[in-house]
Amino acid sequence: MAKAQTAISNVMAMLREWDKGSTSTRAQILSDFIKSSQNKTGPELEADFAQAASLFLARLTAWIRLTYMVGTCLSQQLQALSIFLSASSGHKFLAEFLDVGGVLTILEILSLKQAKEEDKAQALYLLMCIANSGRKYKELICESYGIRAVAECLARSKSEETQECARNMLQTLAQGNPKFESQVYKGLIALLPSSSPKAQQMAAQTLRIVQKIVRQANPNIVEPLVDLLKSYHLEVQFEAIELIKDLMSHDVQEQLLSSLVSALVPVKDKLLKRPEILDDPTAPELKRPLPVFVQQAAAGKVIGVLVREMREIAQKLIQKRCVHNLMIAMGNEDHADSQRQASITLEYLSSTFPIVDENIREAMGDALYQLFMANPEMLYMNMNAVQADVLRSNKVNIPGLVEGLE
Repeated sequence: MAKAQTAISNVMAMLREWDKGSTSTRAQILSDFIKSSQNKTGPELEADFAQAASLFLARLTAWIRLTYMVGTCLSQQLQALSIFLSASSGHKFLAEFLDVGGVLTILEILSLKQAKEEDKAQALYLLMCIANSGRKYKELICESYGIRAVAECLARSKSEETQECARNMLQTLAQGNPKFESQVYKGLIALLPSSSPKAQQMAAQTLRIVQKIVRQANPNIVEPLVDLLKSYHLEVQFEAIELIKDLMSHDVQEQLLSSLVSALVPVKDKLLKRPEILDDPTAPELKRPLPVFVQQAAAGKVIGVLVREMREIAQKLIQKRCVHNLMIAMGNEDHADSQRQASITLEYLSSTFPIVDENIREAMGDALYQLFMANPEMLYMNMNAVQADVLRSNKVNIPGLVEGLE
């Protein structure tokens, strides 16, 4: 009894010290708490506070709500909160935190321009603790406009650790949360045009997971996804190509194939504009090709991947005048990779479908055709300007093919 009385007295003394104390006093109390309470369970925290842990948590949540805008001891406050919210058998603490609007406070911290990256990562960890407590908590976060706050944090963050935390959070909000899964899916699509290559990569990567959850593909995914092929970052292009492959079994297949074929022939007015992506500070400082040429080469590459994996798709692409456009890309003397990727893909189509071979032989003429067949990958090194012009001005059109392809 005496021991319990002493414990209560010590806790009450600490709470009085907190109430009267300066910022440095409170910072010291938080520091001691963080050191002594890592990984403790709810009952252990209650025992440490003589069954009055809620009184300390109430003070902590009140202080963070008053000071988070100015960042006073924000890192320590978030760490202390995470001890309460991650404590096993500590559901009571979670309920108390939510009752005072804790979710909104955390989401506001994510949107603060002045907040440190590590504090945003810690805030995302707190959100994850809440989301992992069950579906109704995921719904609460989403109802508080959490999807948008987390997506914007991912897009704007300069820290890969914070971006990874935000990506994990979006994935968690999509899983086991049928009421809001399509909203998370749309939020990820909205991230595809981001100016951050890391955010683009993570959004495309997570869309592959979330697409399986929502099943139905949203047509709005097509344009920003094909635009990712303009990226100078190979990891972004890789994720885009993998997502395009996944979407071949969805309703957007036709739209995607048409966009890929169109990307083989850049629109003239897009060649004249200097796109924002050229000012990407993380891309290497070299004389870089125009993004539409990067996209043209990537489209040639992804079409090659698709036609090798799915014959039915190869037939559809040929009907969409993909052969005509591949030959135009082969004649692009301003970007060797466009020429190379288009040549490799066209060589596969010509060796697989006799009708393609007949048409390109006629369009190229014997000399260029022999050069092409001898070494498609190096054709761009071996042909002259007149031959490149022949490719660019080709009139190949293989209409209504189903039988002619067999």
